[in-house]
Amino acid sequence: MRVLVVEDEEFLAGMIAEGLRRDAVAVDIAPDGPAALDRLRFGAYDVMILDRDLPGLHGDEVCRRVVGMRLLTRILMLTASGTVRDRVAGLGLGADDYLTKPFAYDELLARVLALGRRARPALPPVLERAGLTLDTARRQVCRDGRYLSLSRKEFAVLETLLRAEGAVVSGDDLIEEVWEEDTSYRTNAVRVTLSKLRAKLGAPPVVETVPGAGYRIGDGLADGPGSQGPASGPGGGDAAGPVHGPAGQPDDGSADRPGEGR
Repeated sequence: MRVLVVEDEEFLAGMIAEGLRRDAVAVDIAPDGPAALDRLRFGAYDVMILDRDLPGLHGDEVCRRVVGMRLLTRILMLTASGTVRDRVAGLGLGADDYLTKPFAYDELLARVLALGRRARPALPPVLERAGLTLDTARRQVCRDGRYLSLSRKEFAVLETLLRAEGAVVSGDDLIEEVWEEDTSYRTNAVRVTLSKLRAKLGAPPVVETVPGAGYRIGDGLADGPGSQGPASGPGGGDAAGPVHGPAGQPDDGSADRPGEGR
């Protein structure tokens, strides 16, 4: 899932982004309305967290323009005003949900995840394929009954591949889905994360490389062609972030901050 946080208060924006990244959500930040609209024109976001009380271009106008762009992006509006009249007005502008400040992070996360599900085709909360089971609500993964301890980025990459239901996902698409906007496929991020993920998933290999195209979840029954090697060209791709099984411990992924994981 990819989220755009539009908030002029730098500290609050950073806190929201840090929390969401701990929960395997890719986050970009825009400090004002024009910056947000620019990002939405050139990038796809599942959810936009929009401060209604932005200076300059007001959040109401940003909301109107985003709705007018006919994007699939869902809008969660934040405001310090929590009257019924204000909530109704915000929803009337086209916002999908409304949250008043101050708010509990857990409630924000729950609302973002719910909106993210509405922005995508309906899929079950538990994804299964080739002996893999990924529980998106509990943030748990197991293979053939064995729970795995994955970093945030490993979990997000695996979730993206499982959601594709066996279709090929390019390295660029993984970057778009899992990493922040300044990450490029050429940074090796996808290859590094996939290498670590494959090692944790074990044998037989289940993440297959399709040369020149990207990656997919195979049947996990035998070593298919290119099942371990890197995909060539900008479409194929591996980087990192913790997710635990019931007794799991976070791995030492370099992109993780201490104490992360839920």
